[in-house]
Amino acid sequence: MIKVKSRHLEGAEVSWFAPICNGDTDFLGEMPDRYKSNWDNASNILLTADKLGYRNILCPSSYQVGQDTMTFVSAVAPLTKNINLLAAVRCGEIHPPMLARAIATLDHILKGRLTINIISSNLPGTDMDSLSRYQRSREVIEILKQAWTRDEINFKGEHYNIQLPSEPVKPYQQNGGPLLYFGGYSPAGVDLCAEHCDVYLMWPETEEKIQGLMANMSEKAAAYNRTVDFGLRVHMIVRETESEARAYAQKLMSKLEDEKGKEIRERALDAKSYGVSRQAEMRASSDMEGFVEDNLWTGIGRARSGCGAAIVGDPDQVYAKLQRYMDMGIRSFIFSGYPHLDECKLFAKYVLPRLKTFSLPQELGRIPTSPPMSPLGIGKRK
Repeated sequence: MIKVKSRHLEGAEVSWFAPICNGDTDFLGEMPDRYKSNWDNASNILLTADKLGYRNILCPSSYQVGQDTMTFVSAVAPLTKNINLLAAVRCGEIHPPMLARAIATLDHILKGRLTINIISSNLPGTDMDSLSRYQRSREVIEILKQAWTRDEINFKGEHYNIQLPSEPVKPYQQNGGPLLYFGGYSPAGVDLCAEHCDVYLMWPETEEKIQGLMANMSEKAAAYNRTVDFGLRVHMIVRETESEARAYAQKLMSKLEDEKGKEIRERALDAKSYGVSRQAEMRASSDMEGFVEDNLWTGIGRARSGCGAAIVGDPDQVYAKLQRYMDMGIRSFIFSGYPHLDECKLFAKYVLPRLKTFSLPQELGRIPTSPPMSPLGIGKRK
């Protein structure tokens, strides 16, 4: 097994998914009105995950459909009890100093239970090359960190030239602000994560390929004298027996026509990205039933441009698969399923109680022992 550098943590951060950008359904390829992105359905899933003991939840971002991520997170935050919120932020969409203020405000609302998913894809109506997009993201992150840790933002780059006081945009979390989660496969994206981000999110692939990605990221991070933790975004189908889980997987795909699946895959802004191509390659190498290795099923990728595989099996098989991932060094999981509320409950019933879970911000010392000054307060933070 390839050894990777990662913090020694017992257990993992186990997270669910809030479908605020549509995508919830009983059958892939169909979109019933009752599942279309709306406040009632998405907030119900999030609050259910909170009650069931999940430690974080991804609130994604899309320009084609769905709700605004930051607005949704701000509205649901006061209703939560324990769960962290992983808010997706598209770099370039909001002026960085104002983004720093918005994130700091949310962090205080959540008392440090905020995490950020950095997104580097094109903005609607634009076509920026990959290197430029990642450079823009790098500059946004550097400005955020200056705003959160210094009295002044003093930055000059290719995309931003900013000099102004940074008060009062100081987050609740200390030691650098909210953790930054990042997913990207191109060399520029890997380098950005290695230099600035905290958790490298991967889509499902064979265990051998995931180990290769982790080893490469560990090497890149070490060059910056940093350590990056690892996360896996994957779908979940768990039932009392393996045959029941496999039968449900087939049922989920039973109404999907090939042309409809192709349309769904190609309409996303990142449909031609390197990460999406890796998912397609994995799907092409699977067996006749869509399995690329034990309990990893690629059928879902026929109707998704991004994360395109699910862990499928009985509770023991799913638990064993997750243990292997954790032995490899994965510290964070983001699960989802169809329909999202039902699968959230099933995983919590069959597998979640068997796992030792934690909150990454708390484990890594980001939550202060005494509350810092509110970002809307007066004066400098001591």
